[in-house]
Amino acid sequence: MNTRNIYKVIVAALLSTASMCLAIEGTWTRKSDMPTARSGLCASVVDGKIYAMGGGPSTGVVTTTVEQYDPATDTWTRKANMRIPRGFFGASTVNGKIYVVGGYGSGGIDLASVEEYDPVLDTWTIKASMPTARDQVATVAIAGKIYAVGGLSSDVSVRALEEYDPASDIWTRRSDMPTARLQVSCSTVEGILFAIGGASGMGGSALSAVEAYDPTTDTWTTKAPMPTARGFFSTCVVNGKIFAIGGCPDPYNSSELSSVEMYDPATDTWTIMDDMPTARKALATASVNGKIYTIGGQPVAGWDAPLSTVEEYQLIPPPLDFNGNGLVDIKDLLRLIGSWNMYDPSADIAPAPFGDGIVDALDLELLMSYWQQPVDDPTLIAHWAMDEEEGIIAHDSVGNCDAYLMGDPIWQPDAGQIGGALIFDGVDDYVLATLSLSPADGTFSVFGWIKGEVPGQVIISQSNGANWLGADPDSGCLMTELIPPAVGRFTPQPLKSEYIITDGQWHRVGFVWDGINRVLYVDDIIVAEDVQDGLADSPGALNIGCGSNPSAKTYFSGLIDDIRIYNRVVSP
Repeated sequence: MNTRNIYKVIVAALLSTASMCLAIEGTWTRKSDMPTARSGLCASVVDGKIYAMGGGPSTGVVTTTVEQYDPATDTWTRKANMRIPRGFFGASTVNGKIYVVGGYGSGGIDLASVEEYDPVLDTWTIKASMPTARDQVATVAIAGKIYAVGGLSSDVSVRALEEYDPASDIWTRRSDMPTARLQVSCSTVEGILFAIGGASGMGGSALSAVEAYDPTTDTWTTKAPMPTARGFFSTCVVNGKIFAIGGCPDPYNSSELSSVEMYDPATDTWTIMDDMPTARKALATASVNGKIYTIGGQPVAGWDAPLSTVEEYQLIPPPLDFNGNGLVDIKDLLRLIGSWNMYDPSADIAPAPFGDGIVDALDLELLMSYWQQPVDDPTLIAHWAMDEEEGIIAHDSVGNCDAYLMGDPIWQPDAGQIGGALIFDGVDDYVLATLSLSPADGTFSVFGWIKGEVPGQVIISQSNGANWLGADPDSGCLMTELIPPAVGRFTPQPLKSEYIITDGQWHRVGFVWDGINRVLYVDDIIVAEDVQDGLADSPGALNIGCGSNPSAKTYFSGLIDDIRIYNRVVSP
């Protein structure tokens, strides 16, 4: 199809084409521990390096400690101490210098003091004090000014908003925040301050409120609330999106959170993201080169077991290959059209890396620049093309999960739906892969091409686990035995379709688990789906062409080609 015809398709397509809205996804990685374990600390970034400051090792104890982390080398360096011990304070960067504001001081006093840190000289300087002494305060920098928001002053939560000008060393009172709160976390996007969450007062419940402040008009606006009310958490910004991380839903009486929620100011919407590996409150966060770093914090109730843990969250841009067939083609184009002029993060691919909040001509232009080309997909975790001509290994083109031919399946270099394929005899042939992917661990999708004629046989399974994809023994219809855990007398049931796949024709079959829904696909059409609370653990190596416990009736008879496994939801 040439470009002119493609654009004719765009004009003619129905903009109501169904599509599944997906979130930006990411991966978490453990990094080098901070030298000094602490909670109630702050982090600021200068020249790509993170400065972790203050906080404390136990109840009522705060420090002057400053340690610098270099993400490029994953190393820590000790720096000059702050002049005044403090925890639960604000920290912001203006013109390459860091300003720490207020907080909880030694002896439990509310601090008004301000210090300026010069990373070049590694020195601290006392600056003009904030008018309202307070701890559990938040700060952000906008257009060279620092804004101190909320907090706790003399055991009372406050609405105060005060502006500091580092150039003149002068503080100015601004319009109060609508909701008085402490433990509030603040971030800024395009010159607007967003005050998020916190707690209503000493011993009070956590809040989900979000209020936005515009310094140019000195006014506040109410925004969509955060899905999870939380205090003692942290926020940071990547690509114009705000990430709310960790904390606890009841700041004084509940367990710590690992959850992450992303706020898009352009659409005033929240999205659930990948959980942080280590649940904790009173942590610090910072972003460098599009990656988020979570630092320290408290993993349990109380304040006497702080962490030195550092975890990195790397966001994965939405892939250009929407339907997961390895190629940018007409189905991807129609998918983009189906989200035209809408908010759909999975199709909002331009400007790179995370779009601009709407599917439009920029996304179309980027998609068309890859037309009919294979594209790299970071969410593709295993791909067996089955294009070999000989040997006992089916190579994984994207990872380290090469598969081994068991029995005697035969290479068919010219007989596949996409290039070559393997033919299985239905007696003892199968392929054993080293991949172990449990659906209990999160979202995934598996797709492949099959051509078979016998009901009851299995396409993909997990050794000593579940049959992921197979043909129902009675009808030959596509089914999956990936089921939720058994609870009480409830017996979980397989998901069965009414679509026969044993007709001797090529079919692209797939199973998708999005954390809520089980979905079966045949030839890129949904043939069965249901809602589940979760899926049971299914560990073990992957079998292609036989059941989880190989037996005579489970071996596949026919051709299998191009097996792909993703750690995202694929919606053909």
